[in-house]
Amino acid sequence: MRAVLSLIMVFWLAGCASLATTDYDVAAPFDDYQTWRFASASDESGKPGVVGLDDARIRDAIETAMAGESLSLAEAGPTDLMVRYRIEQKQRLETDGFSYGLGLGRGNFGFGLSFPPRVEEVKEGKLVVELVDRARNQVIWKGIGRRYLNEDQSPETRRDVIDEVIRAMFERYPPDGSDA
Repeated sequence: MRAVLSLIMVFWLAGCASLATTDYDVAAPFDDYQTWRFASASDESGKPGVVGLDDARIRDAIETAMAGESLSLAEAGPTDLMVRYRIEQKQRLETDGFSYGLGLGRGNFGFGLSFPPRVEEVKEGKLVVELVDRARNQVIWKGIGRRYLNEDQSPETRRDVIDEVIRAMFERYPPDGSDA
């Protein structure tokens, strides 16, 4: 019975885990910000970069979140905030199955045969969103997603993950001081 209760508690705590973490500048005047725009994306040569599929999904989700915070997207002219985002790549190894072995021997002699599990390298990306105060040229707020995008996800799943993570990030914007 104790094991069952422990297992239920673990699943309950896992369900309560946040999808995003945030950090912010305590001195930033969050109530003063009214307008924003995306920071220009550029490649290594400084030319405007190509907007990829995930970029478009991220931009749509951020636009929705910023509108929900009563911040206006400014197409031209000066703005209060610049929004930067990136996907930080990470690789991990994933095993599938189990290993087993056979062996025979007697005394100091013997032989064995082992079969390791299948190992696959998985590439994942973690979403980071930063709001930059244009006047001070300083990051004033940062959100980091705790869910990962990987290459095996369908376009619908990727959109759902991005929307869910950005929504979780902006639940903590503007910060109220208790998020520290």
